Amino acid sequence: MFAHKKLSVWQGSMEVVIKVYLITAGFPKSEMFGLSSQIRRSAGSIPANISEGAARGRPKEFIRFLRISYGSLSELDTHLDLAFRLKYLDGTTFQDLQGRMKKLSSQLSGLIRSIKQKNKIE
Repeated sequence: MFAHKKLSVWQGSMEVVIKVYLITAGFPKSEMFGLSSQIRRSAGSIPANISEGAARGRPKEFIRFLRISYGSLSELDTHLDLAFRLKYLDGTTFQDLQGRMKKLSSQLSGLIRSIKQKNKIE
Protein backbone atom coordinates (compact mmCIF):
# COMPACT_ATOMS: atom_id res chain seq x y z
CA MET A 1 0.00 0.00 0.00
CA PHE A 2 2.75 2.49 0.82
CA ALA A 3 4.90 2.14 -2.31
CA HIS A 4 6.27 5.67 -1.91
CA LYS A 5 8.51 4.39 0.89
CA LYS A 6 10.46 2.40 -1.70
CA LEU A 7 11.29 5.52 -3.69
CA SER A 8 14.83 6.75 -3.09
CA VAL A 9 13.66 10.35 -3.54
CA TRP A 10 11.16 9.89 -0.69
CA GLN A 11 13.81 8.24 1.51
CA GLY A 12 16.32 11.00 0.80
CA SER A 13 13.77 13.71 1.47
CA MET A 14 12.93 12.13 4.83
CA GLU A 15 16.62 12.26 5.71
CA VAL A 16 16.65 15.97 4.87
CA VAL A 17 13.58 16.58 7.06
CA ILE A 18 15.22 14.84 10.02
CA LYS A 19 18.43 16.81 9.52
CA VAL A 20 16.45 20.06 9.25
CA TYR A 21 14.59 19.36 12.50
CA LEU A 22 17.84 18.64 14.33
CA ILE A 23 19.52 21.75 12.95
CA THR A 24 16.64 24.15 13.57
CA ALA A 25 16.42 22.99 17.18
CA GLY A 26 19.62 25.01 17.66
CA PHE A 27 18.31 28.20 16.05
CA PRO A 28 17.63 31.21 18.26
CA LYS A 29 14.39 30.92 20.22
CA SER A 30 13.21 34.13 18.56
CA GLU A 31 13.02 32.16 15.29
CA MET A 32 10.79 29.40 16.69
CA PHE A 33 7.69 30.75 14.95
CA GLY A 34 9.59 32.41 12.11
CA LEU A 35 12.38 30.99 10.04
CA SER A 36 12.61 27.68 11.95
CA SER A 37 8.94 27.02 11.33
CA GLN A 38 9.20 27.93 7.64
CA ILE A 39 12.23 25.70 7.13
CA ARG A 40 10.55 22.75 8.85
CA ARG A 41 7.30 23.24 6.97
CA SER A 42 8.92 23.41 3.54
CA ALA A 43 11.18 20.43 4.29
CA GLY A 44 8.26 18.32 5.52
CA SER A 45 6.22 19.17 2.45
CA ILE A 46 8.70 17.44 0.16
CA PRO A 47 8.15 13.81 1.25
CA ALA A 48 4.51 14.50 2.16
CA ASN A 49 3.68 15.52 -1.40
CA ILE A 50 5.64 12.62 -2.87
CA SER A 51 3.63 10.19 -0.77
CA GLU A 52 0.31 11.91 -1.48
CA GLY A 53 0.97 11.93 -5.22
CA ALA A 54 1.98 8.28 -5.23
CA ALA A 55 -1.24 7.38 -3.43
CA ARG A 56 -3.40 9.10 -6.04
CA GLY A 57 -2.86 6.26 -8.50
CA ARG A 58 -2.88 8.43 -11.61
CA PRO A 59 0.39 9.34 -13.35
CA LYS A 60 -0.65 12.93 -14.12
CA GLU A 61 -1.63 13.55 -10.51
CA PHE A 62 1.59 11.97 -9.28
CA ILE A 63 3.54 14.32 -11.54
CA ARG A 64 1.56 17.29 -10.21
CA PHE A 65 2.47 16.39 -6.62
CA LEU A 66 6.10 15.77 -7.57
CA ARG A 67 6.18 19.30 -8.98
CA ILE A 68 4.72 20.61 -5.73
CA SER A 69 7.53 18.76 -3.91
CA TYR A 70 10.00 20.42 -6.24
CA GLY A 71 8.53 23.80 -5.34
CA SER A 72 8.87 23.00 -1.63
CA LEU A 73 12.48 22.01 -2.25
CA SER A 74 13.11 25.38 -3.88
CA GLU A 75 11.43 27.14 -0.97
CA LEU A 76 13.61 25.18 1.47
CA ASP A 77 16.69 26.22 -0.47
CA THR A 78 15.76 29.88 -0.09
CA HIS A 79 15.06 29.58 3.65
CA LEU A 80 18.32 27.72 4.26
CA ASP A 81 20.23 30.33 2.27
CA LEU A 82 18.74 33.01 4.52
CA ALA A 83 19.62 31.00 7.65
CA PHE A 84 23.19 30.66 6.38
CA ARG A 85 23.44 34.39 5.67
CA LEU A 86 22.13 35.11 9.16
CA LYS A 87 24.85 32.79 10.49
CA TYR A 88 22.37 30.28 11.96
CA LEU A 89 24.05 27.57 9.85
CA ASP A 90 27.76 26.92 9.53
CA GLY A 91 29.33 26.44 6.11
CA THR A 92 29.78 22.68 6.43
CA THR A 93 26.15 22.08 7.39
CA PHE A 94 24.92 24.41 4.66
CA GLN A 95 27.03 22.69 2.00
CA ASP A 96 25.86 19.26 3.17
CA LEU A 97 22.23 20.32 2.86
CA GLN A 98 22.88 21.93 -0.52
CA GLY A 99 24.34 18.66 -1.79
CA ARG A 100 21.39 16.67 -0.50
CA MET A 101 18.92 19.10 -2.05
CA LYS A 102 20.74 19.01 -5.38
CA LYS A 103 20.43 15.23 -5.37
CA LEU A 104 16.72 15.44 -4.52
CA SER A 105 16.21 17.93 -7.33
CA SER A 106 17.80 15.54 -9.82
CA GLN A 107 15.79 12.61 -8.48
CA LEU A 108 12.50 14.51 -8.69
CA SER A 109 13.25 15.64 -12.24
CA GLY A 110 14.24 12.12 -13.24
CA LEU A 111 11.13 10.59 -11.71
CA ILE A 112 8.88 13.10 -13.47
CA ARG A 113 10.64 12.41 -16.77
CA SER A 114 10.36 8.65 -16.25
CA ILE A 115 6.64 8.77 -15.45
CA LYS A 116 6.01 10.97 -18.49
CA GLN A 117 7.90 8.62 -20.81
CA LYS A 118 6.34 5.46 -19.39
CA ASN A 119 2.81 6.88 -19.68
CA LYS A 120 3.35 8.91 -22.86
CA ILE A 121 2.50 12.20 -21.14
CA GLU A 122 3.72 15.52 -22.49
